[in-house]
Amino acid sequence: MHTPPHSHIGDLANQTTKRLLLSLALTAAFVLVEIIAGILGNSLALLTDAAHNFTDVIALGLSWYALKIAAKPANAGKTFGYHRVGILVALVNSTTLILIAIGIFYEAWHRFLSPPVVDSVILMGVGTLAFFINVGTAWLVKNGSEHDLNLRSTFLHLMGDVMSTLGAVIAGVIIYFTKWNWLDPLVSVLIGGFILWNAWSILQQSIHILLESTPENIDMQEMVKKIETVDGVRGVHDLHVWSINENLRVLSAHVVTDNVTISDGLVIQQSINELLERGYNIQHATLQIECENCGNGLLYCDFDEKRHQHHIEA
Repeated sequence: MHTPPHSHIGDLANQTTKRLLLSLALTAAFVLVEIIAGILGNSLALLTDAAHNFTDVIALGLSWYALKIAAKPANAGKTFGYHRVGILVALVNSTTLILIAIGIFYEAWHRFLSPPVVDSVILMGVGTLAFFINVGTAWLVKNGSEHDLNLRSTFLHLMGDVMSTLGAVIAGVIIYFTKWNWLDPLVSVLIGGFILWNAWSILQQSIHILLESTPENIDMQEMVKKIETVDGVRGVHDLHVWSINENLRVLSAHVVTDNVTISDGLVIQQSINELLERGYNIQHATLQIECENCGNGLLYCDFDEKRHQHHIEA
């Protein structure tokens, strides 16, 4: 598998941070515009979008900070480096989005009961401007978000704004001709539903990684069978696979072989490493070569059982 040179990775990171800062500045400036317009136009849809935009400012700032911190090298205190910072940011972003969606539903319910008069002209004008600004900022962040949970959580923040401002414009047009003011809270509910759906997905992925769960697209039984096809391998146990972040996967395992020399064991390790990187995108594998099973030879190690056995022996 080809790995880009560090200088190329550094250039991409610098470009991404610059795009994030530009998006942050544009979004922060427009938040003030939408708050003023929402108050003057008495529009919950615009105030909803302003609140969502404000969380985008926070999300963009956190994502920028996470990218800067993640670039720091590993040290004695952080032997895996700072790659998990981006996952923590994604967790914060998704949690914030869920809370905002709940707040939107609460306020929309009250407006359904007593719909206020909405200035549809302000709603359409500011909504149209917001739509183009949000499309631009989302485009700035999109590059790289497919493979980075931190960036993707921020991108979904911004795409939520794109959808909400589009909904506000449509509501404004309909209200202008029909005076159906209840459309304003209805659009807010739809926006809240869209935000909640995206936030829940990011939240689940963040928790999955933080719990050091097995990456979802890895079939453990299939992987074990492939490892056992490597020449010299007699079995695998004490197997663990987890993710540091969305792209960095780690594996540790005990590999049972015949009573071979160290140099022969190294060849087996290299073969397994190549298989793991090529087939499962696992870039960091710690393999313990042994000529017979130790302990109970469980495929997945039970730490509590080993600790219990240690106490009994003592």
